[in-house]
Amino acid sequence: MSCAAPTLDRVFLQIGSLPIYWYGVIIAAGAFLALYIAMKEADRLGLNKEIFVDLLVFAIPISILFARIYYVTFEWDRYAGGPWWKLFAVWEGGIAIHGALIGAVLTAVVFARVKKIPFWQLADIAAPSLILGQAIGRWGNFMNQEAHGGPIMDQGVIDAHYAVLPDFVMNQMCIGGTYYYPTFLYESLWNILVLILLLWLRRKNPIRGTVFLTYLATYSVGRFFIEGMRTDSLYIVGNLRTAQFISILLIVGAVILIIYRYKTVKLRYADIDAKKKVKTNKKSSKKKKK
Repeated sequence: MSCAAPTLDRVFLQIGSLPIYWYGVIIAAGAFLALYIAMKEADRLGLNKEIFVDLLVFAIPISILFARIYYVTFEWDRYAGGPWWKLFAVWEGGIAIHGALIGAVLTAVVFARVKKIPFWQLADIAAPSLILGQAIGRWGNFMNQEAHGGPIMDQGVIDAHYAVLPDFVMNQMCIGGTYYYPTFLYESLWNILVLILLLWLRRKNPIRGTVFLTYLATYSVGRFFIEGMRTDSLYIVGNLRTAQFISILLIVGAVILIIYRYKTVKLRYADIDAKKKVKTNKKSSKKKKK
């Protein structure tokens, strides 16, 4: 079915000849909200919440770099014959969340070693923030009219979408006179469900690493199915979508690690923090007695 609905402007603010796009504003808003949540949790556990500010300083640029390297690697034919500077032209599009995740995890591993903080503790605190940032970030794709599915051809399907979705969503999915499935929205909603699960799980004081590994597994389950609907996928070989392949690896790897850690690791999420607080209280009591 054809459409002629108006679309939202991609530009948030125009300063002279410099446009500031909604995509960047939304991504930044997601990052700041994610940081706030991580800092609140660190504070609850008695950790220095400024640690996550320091981590973000390194993680953001490194994640963007890895996201770009990942994308260019699987789209090499597109860039091989062009000017070299196109490899760095992220403003033209072309970053991948799995690449950003690889960069963020590697940064966290090194950061944890330098700061002498258990990596799994850092990862568990950060996991809900990561999925929240992803949920918000998908609305940047919405403004850019990207990360959508194929065209909605059946009239009944179109009616079903309009019955449950706001008009502005479907209007923005009117591209070139055709409606497309809002897969960006499906992933955003899935990520919010994952966020709720992680926040609940974190309060259950599981073995350290469980929250982060659950994030990897549950996000990947949703991404696997949603990726199959998208029209802008990267392909690793033939018709095998890269994101689906990586999702399978993450699901299997995360489940194996969860089982392994529950069989071999006795340290739970807040045990060390509780012991530290007990020791601190004992020291304070001794000082008062003196």
